[in-house]
Amino acid sequence: MIRLFTAIALPPEIGEPLILRQAGVEGARWRPREAFHVTLKFIGDVQETQAADLDEQLATIEAPALDLSLESVGHFGEGVDIHALWAGLAENPDLRRLAKANEAAARRAELKPEARRYTPHVTLAYLKRSPQAEVAAWIQANSLLRSPPFRIDRFGLYSSWRTESGSAYRLERDYPLVG
Repeated sequence: MIRLFTAIALPPEIGEPLILRQAGVEGARWRPREAFHVTLKFIGDVQETQAADLDEQLATIEAPALDLSLESVGHFGEGVDIHALWAGLAENPDLRRLAKANEAAARRAELKPEARRYTPHVTLAYLKRSPQAEVAAWIQANSLLRSPPFRIDRFGLYSSWRTESGSAYRLERDYPLVG
């Protein structure tokens, strides 16, 4: 079994300023810059043969290169169940179409469909029972987050495994975007 997801890696010059925002929330497990990415489709645990089928389907995606920018912060979960802090992306129809194309490729490879609404984001920290007041203060202090536009000309298929310091990722294959 291999745990997979498709994503866009965040360029270092966009990720580096996010590191400076990683403070002020007790119990936060802040993600390293090299782990910053925008998930397109979470696949989960699959057999090697399914991974090969998925790779074939992803290779057929034809989509334009993207100009993206960060535009907000937020969290997943509510109250004592808040479990992640993130930086959001400005609305981009081409990004949504690329995520849908990844979803369609996974379905053609006979993988489980996604039930959650797509929220393009970069996870900055995982939380476990962090004080709600600190989370609220962090959201307020970072609410004006904006990045300059950045060009994306590829997306990737990544494997994931758990370590003591959190999840680690490896690019298994990348797929070019046109233009």
